Amino acid sequence: MATATTVIALSLTGVSTASATDRDSFAGSVPKWATAANDAGVTAPDQTVEGEIYLPLRDQAGAEALATAASTPGARGYRKFLQPQAWIQHFSPTKADSDAVVASLTARGLTISAVPASRQYVVFRGTAAQLGALFATTLHDYNYSGRVLSAPSSAPSVPAALTGKVSGMSLDQARFLTHPDSIKQGDLPASGAEALSRQAPTPSAITAKCSNYTGEHTVTAPVAYGQTTFDTFNCGYVPSQLRSAYGVDSLAKSGVNGAGQTVAIIDAYASPSIVNDVNTYSAALGEPGLTAANYSQIVPTPAQFVDQAACGYPSGWQGEQTLDVEAVHGIATGAKILYVGGTNCGGGLDVAMSKILDNKLANIVSNSYGNLGEAVPNDVLKGAQNLHIQAAGEGIGLYFSSGDSGDEVANLGYASPDFPASSPYVTSVGGTSLGITQAGKIAYETGWGSAGDKINPAGTAYLSPLPGNFFGGAGGGASAVFAAPAYQQGVVPTSLSHGFRVSPDIAALADPYTGFSVGIRPIIDDVTLAVGDFTRETYGGTSLASPLTAAQIAIVQQATRTSIGFANPTLYGLDRILPSSFRDVQPQNPTKALVYTSARSGNSYLISLDQDTTLKTTRQYDAVTGIGGVSFELLSLLAAGRH
Repeated sequence: MATATTVIALSLTGVSTASATDRDSFAGSVPKWATAANDAGVTAPDQTVEGEIYLPLRDQAGAEALATAASTPGARGYRKFLQPQAWIQHFSPTKADSDAVVASLTARGLTISAVPASRQYVVFRGTAAQLGALFATTLHDYNYSGRVLSAPSSAPSVPAALTGKVSGMSLDQARFLTHPDSIKQGDLPASGAEALSRQAPTPSAITAKCSNYTGEHTVTAPVAYGQTTFDTFNCGYVPSQLRSAYGVDSLAKSGVNGAGQTVAIIDAYASPSIVNDVNTYSAALGEPGLTAANYSQIVPTPAQFVDQAACGYPSGWQGEQTLDVEAVHGIATGAKILYVGGTNCGGGLDVAMSKILDNKLANIVSNSYGNLGEAVPNDVLKGAQNLHIQAAGEGIGLYFSSGDSGDEVANLGYASPDFPASSPYVTSVGGTSLGITQAGKIAYETGWGSAGDKINPAGTAYLSPLPGNFFGGAGGGASAVFAAPAYQQGVVPTSLSHGFRVSPDIAALADPYTGFSVGIRPIIDDVTLAVGDFTRETYGGTSLASPLTAAQIAIVQQATRTSIGFANPTLYGLDRILPSSFRDVQPQNPTKALVYTSARSGNSYLISLDQDTTLKTTRQYDAVTGIGGVSFELLSLLAAGRH
């Protein structure tokens, strides 16, 4: 079985070039958006900047070979994982090299934020002037994607003393584009929508009442897709409904509920009310609560939170953590949950990941965040991918949400999947719209891509041609960086891949209009972290799909007494020989649509499903739902790992 090294760009190999002064230069540390056209001038010399230096693995090829063999059915090393200390001993940079990098940074007055036990990187902070002096470059501000971000204006370099000890660096703020992949029901895009306005409600002739299950309420609306009667939007499914739809409720009743398994969750910052919120929510629904036995967290203190404005503040991440924890706990009620919070949305997330990997605190990790496409420097892609390779070699499965902006054309001007979900060593989780009957069975399932068309006040016509404006959809598509891994060959059509890695791999519920009910006391002051009253809100996004999948993996691992690790080679192998094991998510005919009425404005919309920009749901593999929807039966075959 060929090793899936997957990285095709030479700049991702850690190769540097020596300058005339014997400094090693790293062109892969300059983001593609740092152009003259975007240049807004020199960064203020006293502005504090986070940086990250990546160190090369001692045996890159060996680490990749281990990750592949440990994950590939039929390979001699299948599911023969290394313990963290053994992996570090075999592959990590030496302590001497790490110490040399740290010494070089501190000698220039830079502050070290973190060095993980694996020594794969050093996170540090300093002023723009300090970074410019040490790395022989000048930081400039650049206008990009509606933000002003600093980045090196020329290839940074390191002194000759660090030759061979550094594989790349991050001196830019592209990582601060990392964001949660969750969408609250009613968070419609600002363009052409009233969702973000604070105008008083204006009643519409058509008013849709939310449904607790598919078919509970219907309304009559202007003709669309050959119909005038439509189901209304979902109030928000509760855990018992999702356990039933995904086929794990009977297992839970017999004690197969994820007991003995630990699911780790990574986000930035930390909710001050998470345990109280989950327990208030669970008590209202008759679900078990969180205790010291089933929930723990490793989080920075509020004084350690940094780059809050750039990352969207703790309040911007609180809903994500709450969604993740309540989704995992709602499906796998017996599993332990470990929440690890980053100090920010940049290097802090790497540090959070390393805390799990370097101690194997869990073998299932849900990550509901992503960058804006792959618009980060190649050095960052390589450094992060080495963490994914470590996870696979240790038997830790990383699940990443695929994104909520479809093909990203609206944000980037070109199509791109989101990283880290586009990494070949993680399982990318796409999204579906899911209808559940009163009896708890799946009524329909299609790819998540919501488009909304406002209905006029008289209720007689739509204001735009159908399907209206794009409101959100699963991310996916072909990477521009990572070559097609061996496991996707024969499953992913070449018309989609063109020789590159395509995401997502699998899918679960993500549509906020068929979404999940969450209980939360929202942060109302990001300085004091004071929270407001408890409220119920409905969330979606592939941020929901990822923890739903991770929770089901926990149940399967308990039921089969198996540690799955990196799932993709086995998943795609199953699809080759037993495609019926997947719930193939396909378009609905006629197009499925729901009517949604905004409680804020009173306006009503027809929400057309499966309208995910240029990404299309099709039979078999597609770039919205991957191979298909998750189920206990499928994941049990995955755990068996034989074909």
